[in-house]
Amino acid sequence: MSRSPGAPGGALRIVRLAGGPAAACEAVLRALPDWFGDEGALAEYVRRIRSLPTVAALDGDRVIGFASIERHFARAAEIHCMGVAPEAHGRGVGRALVMEVESWAAAWGVRHLQVKTLGPSVRDPNYARTRAFYRAVGFDPLEEMSTLWDHWPCLVLVKQVVPEERPIDRRFAP
Repeated sequence: MSRSPGAPGGALRIVRLAGGPAAACEAVLRALPDWFGDEGALAEYVRRIRSLPTVAALDGDRVIGFASIERHFARAAEIHCMGVAPEAHGRGVGRALVMEVESWAAAWGVRHLQVKTLGPSVRDPNYARTRAFYRAVGFDPLEEMSTLWDHWPCLVLVKQVVPEERPIDRRFAP
């Protein structure tokens, strides 16, 4: 699948992968130390990406962004990890990734999509931008939890993906 928003060097392609390209995704995460600077957390994200369905944004053959999807229940999934290379921020790459995640999730019959990020009780300008991005693509804050992550408040944001009356296409269910 191809989309044409702003890859820095040309046309952006969005592709679906059964398991994430861990090394390429790790390179994106390492380019984002203000979000993924904790080495232990980064290693765990990379480990999980290997086994999760992943949507990748390609500029040529270089991964410049990705989103890994974890399905918790038949009707609920989560953007487990998402990152966009700094040079691609503000060019529609993140929006294209979320749109593709929603399309894939809808084909599975998912109705509710969630994402977790650092809660607003911690004043951090980078995470304020992250929360603003998720709000801009239609996620609503549901709850900030202080006990989910060891030392950081976690904000859960949710979005309805498939209307209740829409039939499920089971051909694409995992």
